[in-house]
Amino acid sequence: MTDIRFDALCIGNAICDVFAHVEEDFLQSEQLTKASMRLIDTEEAVRLYGKMGQTVRISGGSAGNTAAGIASLGGKPAYFGKVADDELGDSYAHDMKGTGVHFDTPRLVGDVPTARSMILITPDGERTMNTYLGACTKFGPSDVDPDVVAAAAVTYMEGYLWDPEEAKKAFLEAAKIAHANERQVAITLSDSFCVDRYRSEFIGMLNDKTLDLMFANEHELKALYETSDLGTAVAAAKASGALTALTLGADGAMVISAEGVIKVPAVGIDSVVDLTGAGDLFASGFLFGLARGFDHKTCAELGCLCASNVITHVGARPEKPLLRLAQQAGFKL
Repeated sequence: MTDIRFDALCIGNAICDVFAHVEEDFLQSEQLTKASMRLIDTEEAVRLYGKMGQTVRISGGSAGNTAAGIASLGGKPAYFGKVADDELGDSYAHDMKGTGVHFDTPRLVGDVPTARSMILITPDGERTMNTYLGACTKFGPSDVDPDVVAAAAVTYMEGYLWDPEEAKKAFLEAAKIAHANERQVAITLSDSFCVDRYRSEFIGMLNDKTLDLMFANEHELKALYETSDLGTAVAAAKASGALTALTLGADGAMVISAEGVIKVPAVGIDSVVDLTGAGDLFASGFLFGLARGFDHKTCAELGCLCASNVITHVGARPEKPLLRLAQQAGFKL
């Protein structure tokens, strides 16, 4: 069997994030649903960007953020994601490699440009995402490096990847390779709208054991099991037999398994600046802990610590090393 070289392989949409602070009435005038993610075309991307005012540009994408967080903890992550052979693609690849992430997915040449997401942050820190997928839609099975999959303790994908058919095939191929090498396979549900589109497929992968681990927030888990009651959703997750890492915002997190439910508190902070990436960085801490043999409670605690740090500044990636932060908090990393 291949030796483990990576704590996690993260697979997702490689997107450059463009942030702007807006007031609530901006969302209303644009008829946008607060805290949602919508897909937009090139024309809408250009139009919305022109109305956003001052912006900050940072490499992002849910699974890419998670990989960057693992690297910040001192881990060894790998990443599969498609960018174009253009300026934004150069910037994205430079950022990923600069954080210590193994990123070697072939570039897209002579086609659509690198993806970007316009993220509107309201005064309460909530983010509303408007995403142009561009080169992301071209990710497919040929971009899956079996040697990297086999060498990763966990293969982790974002639910957003379920939209393009070829990306779906790529993940299922990666999952087969991972399980053939006795590795774990995980998914993050991404958002409740994504869950509504692919509920039956996500549940099917839990039932047939394609998935060993699921990440979700409260809204996503309720959407998955079509209930407004958290207790009912938790019971359904427990019955699935998969390990579920559930984030609860200011109420912390739960780890749900066939053996029971573990709850851990949130880490207190002075103020929330931007909630973008909170779930992504929770996954960083949890996956890192899982790969290093931590118990589930400690994995969740580390995840909460990472999430608490990223929401104190604009952007979904750590500004300071998470390794130092975790060591100061008493984690033995």
